[in-house]
Amino acid sequence: MTAAEKRYVLISPCRNEAAYMRQTLDTVIAQTILPAKWVIVDDGSTDETPGILAEYADRHEWIEVITRADRGRRAVGPGVIEAFYAGYEAIDPDDFNYLCKLDLDLRLPPRYFEILMRRMEKNLRIATCSGKAYIEKDGHLVDERHGDETSLGMTKFYRVSCFKAIGGFVREVMWDGIDCHRCRMEGWIACSWDEPDLRFVHLRPMGSSQQSIYVGRMRHGYGQYYMGTGLLFMIASAIYRMNEKPYVLGSLAILWGWIKSALQRKPRYNDLAFRRFLRKYQMNALLMGKKRAIEKILRDNGNARQF
Repeated sequence: MTAAEKRYVLISPCRNEAAYMRQTLDTVIAQTILPAKWVIVDDGSTDETPGILAEYADRHEWIEVITRADRGRRAVGPGVIEAFYAGYEAIDPDDFNYLCKLDLDLRLPPRYFEILMRRMEKNLRIATCSGKAYIEKDGHLVDERHGDETSLGMTKFYRVSCFKAIGGFVREVMWDGIDCHRCRMEGWIACSWDEPDLRFVHLRPMGSSQQSIYVGRMRHGYGQYYMGTGLLFMIASAIYRMNEKPYVLGSLAILWGWIKSALQRKPRYNDLAFRRFLRKYQMNALLMGKKRAIEKILRDNGNARQF
């Protein structure tokens, strides 16, 4: 890759990340290919976050900090994406080849972004990708068990042209699922790889909440409902996750989040063509497995839109 092909921008929404953020900041600074720019949006932090950000921004001219007013709480889903767009609106995306929505509770391997860009240059159908998330437990790394057919929301790396073509992220809980399915609707690939040089440590457990892990699981169930996931697929997904902590109850909380949303007739993602595409994929995934279902989509959408 030439220097011009390596230009990527990081956008990091954050709030009260003082306990984790130095690890993320230090591992980004240690990358073999540095970002051309890093916009960090402080979403009203009340801890030491602003001071830490000022310290790093003073040392690195490519780090820019944007401060938003304190909303009084940590917000996930639409709140995080609103903060992301505060950073996105501060740049000209056409100045970069790639962009990444990067959380500040991660520890990245040193060649992380270099490898992602090389993979995307080798396969021009890849619209978005990431490595895999692990958590540290008793001195060992434990896989958070994300599927290979998605780029992970905490480090979602995008080809800028594809990000713009799908309309970016929706401002709802399941933003990090909708985008990957929309990429596949266009004939593009969304993926993640589980390899030593692409494994990163997630310092905050997946699916947690400022209230409780069960609230986080129920929120995930609502997000699946909003996206358009069918009940049969939701049941199968909940059964698959029963051996994840909190055992059984975590899966039941996800399922209840979906059922409660359906009973309350909450609104769903307002794109009928997308929801039909999603249901067809999910039915094929149940019948033939996710991998073969994805392969079928890529075959059927062989004439991917060019970027």
